[in-house]
Amino acid sequence: MPAAAQPRAVRPSTGDARTYAIGELAREFGLTTRAIRFYEDCGLLRPRRAGSKRVYTAGDRVRLALTLRGKRLGLKLSEVKDLLDMYDTRRDSEPQLRSFLDVLARHRAQLEERLADLRRTLDEVLVEQAAAERRLKARRKA
Repeated sequence: MPAAAQPRAVRPSTGDARTYAIGELAREFGLTTRAIRFYEDCGLLRPRRAGSKRVYTAGDRVRLALTLRGKRLGLKLSEVKDLLDMYDTRRDSEPQLRSFLDVLARHRAQLEERLADLRRTLDEVLVEQAAAERRLKARRKA
C-alpha cells in the first residue's frame, strides 16, 4: 500500500457540507477503498448511505486524517477510535488531551524499550563483527 498522502487540511470549515465518495478519499489519502471500508468496519468512519453508495462528510474526512496520523504515531486503531469518539461526545478537549497524553506515554515507553533492545542487539553484533574481523586478520597473517 502506498504511503498516505498528507491531506490539505485537517479541520473542515464550519458548516462544510461537501461530501466525498470513497474513491475520492482513497485517492486523496493514498489508500485503497478496502482500507477505508476496514476503518469503517472498525467504527472509525461513519458514512451515510445513498442507496448502495457510501457518502462521506467533511467530518469523516477529518476522522480519516486523524486515524492516519494516529497510525503514524503507532497507536492502535482502538486507541484512535476511543480518542475520536471522546472528541465527538465532548466539547471540552481536556479529557481527550489527557487520554491522548496517557496513550502517548504508554506508546513512548514501549518504543523506548524496543530501542533499548535494539541497542543491546547492535552492541552484540558489533562485538561479534569485531571478533570475526580479528580472526580473519589473524588467519591472513598466518
